Amino acid sequence: MCSHQTPCPSADSNAPHIVSAHPEQGWSLLCNGAIVFDDSGELLPDGSVVAPHRVFAERLAVAA
Repeated sequence: MCSHQTPCPSADSNAPHIVSAHPEQGWSLLCNGAIVFDDSGELLPDGSVVAPHRVFAERLAVAA
């Protein structure tokens, strides 16, 4: 599926690269077969799901 000189990184690695981007639909296909969604969720090649893990602005606010 990918053109890495060594075997493609595993689905839980941060090293895979995008092979097909669809920003208008909100998702990208990685070379290891994982699908990454703009909301930070993921669908892994084995069918398991990584729930979105966004941090909302209210949680980023710093009290002065």
